[in-house]
Amino acid sequence: MRANKSTSFHLPAGIVKTTLAMLFIGFLAWAYQVVQPPPPPNIGGSSDGPLIMAPCYKFSGILGTTLAVLVVGFLAWAYQVSQPPPPKICGSPNGPPITAPRIKLRDGRHLAYKEHGVPKDDSKYKIIFVHGFTSCRHDAVVADTLSPDIVKELGIYIVSFDRPGYGESDPDPNRTLKSIALDIEEFADQLGLGSKFYVVGYSMGGQITWNCLKYIPHRLAGIALLAPVVNYWWPGFPANITAEAYSQMKLEDQWALRVAHYTPWLTYWWNTQRWFPICSAISRSLHNFLKQDKELLTKLLDNKDNYVAQVRQQGEYESVHRDLNIAYGSWEYTPLDLQNPFPNNEGSVHLWQGDDDLFVNVAQQRFIAQNLPWIHYHELTGSGHLFPHADGMSETIIKSLLGVK
Repeated sequence: MRANKSTSFHLPAGIVKTTLAMLFIGFLAWAYQVVQPPPPPNIGGSSDGPLIMAPCYKFSGILGTTLAVLVVGFLAWAYQVSQPPPPKICGSPNGPPITAPRIKLRDGRHLAYKEHGVPKDDSKYKIIFVHGFTSCRHDAVVADTLSPDIVKELGIYIVSFDRPGYGESDPDPNRTLKSIALDIEEFADQLGLGSKFYVVGYSMGGQITWNCLKYIPHRLAGIALLAPVVNYWWPGFPANITAEAYSQMKLEDQWALRVAHYTPWLTYWWNTQRWFPICSAISRSLHNFLKQDKELLTKLLDNKDNYVAQVRQQGEYESVHRDLNIAYGSWEYTPLDLQNPFPNNEGSVHLWQGDDDLFVNVAQQRFIAQNLPWIHYHELTGSGHLFPHADGMSETIIKSLLGVK
């Protein structure tokens, strides 16, 4: 039986040390001031000479000095705790080892990847899988759960990769909405996937897939977005839909997303402090999983135990925290601005969403689908966020994307 946790409140050690240091500095400033002799009396005999005012002057000076020291000390502490530590780059002297194949991008960064399915040169369909939040190249659900017979019969090649800062891919401190789409394009070129390829994105990876539709539509043979994360600050969405969806989130997630949107420079501090609950996905809380998700979770976690340590091994900030800042920051476009990339039906775009998903609200996906009639919208009754892991689901998703039966 697990012992009961103490309910007593403990301040973080760093805060205690900083407070004591500020008080000590304030004491030294006070001590220096009180040992100084008062100014000489007004020899002219004025009734309001400095000698009479010295005690009041001395007290107000002490108080002002102490407050100033405390304010400066607090600002120094606040700046220090808001700064993330440098990332532990894979392959660097103090970083994790490189175990996966990687390609080198034009700016010198590396992307690690994992290949699935039939050999690339023998394949008919080439698919890039974009993983979700706090995941990595090993979390390629459509590749892991797709029937080997279907893979062989259709000639499917799938490649998953670690997004920047995750797993063994180098962080991208200059990452933008456009840069990740261009990374995917260059990644496809270096692997020789041809002039057009398919992209499947799940959860946060699904949101990133919108960027492919925006910035590299000419390279796409087809797109599947699986429960893509929605930015609550996208313009053009009805206020009532956004407000209702936002209110249905756990309170800790509401605050985590507010911080990421309004004060992104505090995202690291917010999600590492111990005063308030942090983002539930970062803390790996199970509160957002309902019936179907919980049934699928056991199988998912059993598989993930083998590589979970790799996901954030280069640092929390360059992986999950930067994800939050970009996903919920101010975008230069929204999905509602996109045009049909396949006006001649030479390809298709599919959006899949469970109506029992507590991570991504179904009402917002419905609104997107209603305003983008060229999207093939698939709503799954009774399904949660983990629906791609359900038996037979990957086959349905891939066959719909490829237009085969």
